[in-house]
Amino acid sequence: MEAQRQRKRHTVRNVAIFTILTVGVGWVAIWLNGMTGSTDPQQSPGMLLWLVTPLVVSLLLRAFAGDGWRDLGIRPAFKSNLGWYALSILVYPICISLILAIGGAIGAVSFPGFASGGMGLFLQLVAVSFVTNLFKNIFEEFAWRGYLTPKLRLIGVHDLANHAIVGLIWAAWHLPYWVGLLDQATMQGFTGLSLPVFILLGVLALVTYAVLYGELTLVTGSIWPPLLLHTVGNALTLTLLLEGFVGFPGSGEAIFTPGMGGILGIVLFTLIGLGVYRRRRMTSSDRPST
Repeated sequence: MEAQRQRKRHTVRNVAIFTILTVGVGWVAIWLNGMTGSTDPQQSPGMLLWLVTPLVVSLLLRAFAGDGWRDLGIRPAFKSNLGWYALSILVYPICISLILAIGGAIGAVSFPGFASGGMGLFLQLVAVSFVTNLFKNIFEEFAWRGYLTPKLRLIGVHDLANHAIVGLIWAAWHLPYWVGLLDQATMQGFTGLSLPVFILLGVLALVTYAVLYGELTLVTGSIWPPLLLHTVGNALTLTLLLEGFVGFPGSGEAIFTPGMGGILGIVLFTLIGLGVYRRRRMTSSDRPST
């Protein structure tokens, strides 16, 4: 019993260390870019520091601070989770198609890129984006769902509260990226919303997304389904928005954007995430990560 209490105290300490370092690193990264005079935000030392720190901290805590490797979820466990892998692949295409179909039907969404470049070009760009974002998302998912989710569960945090906490920390990590690391041209290409509105909707989106991402981790015992989900989502939304395949001729962007913070997307992801949570609880199908 005493050993369990001590382990819990160590885990709480390590989660606090992880949180402080990951939430704070982005502001250090902005300062670093200012000190080095970097002119290319995407290739800056600050951007690199911001991206790799959550994973590096989690690995150091596992290796040297007593967290261990047992709950990392490194095994894909394909055979017993084919349905969940299918869900990971299909959620974003289905939700985005539904959102854009509704928006297009009422004139809130236009499709200039498809008219000029066609579906073939779109699919090529999505494939390229998928590969680049797969590498980037390894750094994210092995930290958020590979470390933080199982550690909060280990100390007894309720699963839904777990996902909310992970989502808030995930959003706090993104905040300096939105306000200081990402160049304004890219930000304006991604969203036409004002920065305060985008941040508000972005935080809400990441908290709701964290439910589905976290539930896929718990129901499969593997980090790979949320990694796949994250990468498919990035590939589709970044291509649609940054490459000009969709536009918002009116004032409906906050509702119909397929990117982070779209109100309709937040509603859909909330419903799907809670549905997976309910299914897992009813079937008692969750198992420890391996």
